Amino acid sequence: MDELKRQAAARALEAVRDGMKLGLGTGSTAKHFVELLGEKVRAGMKVIGVPTSEATRADAMRCGIALTTLDDVDRLDLTVDGADEIDPKLDLIKGGGGALLREKIVAAASDRMIVIADDSKWVSALGRFPLPVEVVPFGVAATRRAMAEVFAKCGVSGQMVVRKGTDGHVFVTDGGHWIVDAHLGRIQDASRLATLLSVIPGVVEHGLFIGLASTAILAGGQGIRVIERG
Repeated sequence: MDELKRQAAARALEAVRDGMKLGLGTGSTAKHFVELLGEKVRAGMKVIGVPTSEATRADAMRCGIALTTLDDVDRLDLTVDGADEIDPKLDLIKGGGGALLREKIVAAASDRMIVIADDSKWVSALGRFPLPVEVVPFGVAATRRAMAEVFAKCGVSGQMVVRKGTDGHVFVTDGGHWIVDAHLGRIQDASRLATLLSVIPGVVEHGLFIGLASTAILAGGQGIRVIERG
C-alpha cells in the first residue's frame, strides 16, 4: 500500500513546474509527495510551499523546500494532498490526519487541487470513513446536539466520538480545537450536509471537501488512474 501511495505522489509531481507556489498536504500519501518534491528541489527545482500542518512543515524543512504563508502570497498554483475518501464527482472526506481546517484553507486558495491516493480510497458514495468535524471545545455537548439535528435533516445518523490521541487524551488540532468523528455510513447528499454543518456555532470546519479537487490520481494493482473533474 505504501508503494502505491508513492506511485500516486510521483505522478502528481509531473504537474509541478519551476517557480510554482504549492500547497503541501498532510498525511501518509502527502508525505511521499513532499519527500519526492524535496529530491527535485535538491536537484535545482525552484518552488515555494505552504504546509497544511506543523508535521508537514517539519517534513518540508527537512527536505529543503522553501516555505511561505498565505499571508505573504495571494494565490497558490497547485495543492497536492491525500484524502480518506474520493467519490466519482471528486468530492472528498478528509481529516483523518487531523489537519482538515488548514487543508481546506490551502485548497480553497489554490488554482488547482490534485488528490493522490491508493485506489482503496475510491468509493461510490462518501461516508464509509467517519466524517471528521473540527469543533471548539467550549460547549461541545451543545455542538454535538446541533450536529445530530443536522444529520437527521440529511437522512443520516450514527455514533459521534471525540477523537483521542495515541496517548489516550483528547486529540487537539494545530489550531487548538477538538475533532468529533461521525460514523454516518452512506451520505446521500454530501453537499447539503456540508452547508448545514458549516452554519452550526461551535463547528470550526468539517471534512467534506465539496468542489475543491480538480484531479484525482489513484494508484492500484492495475496501474495509475487519473480522473478529472467533469
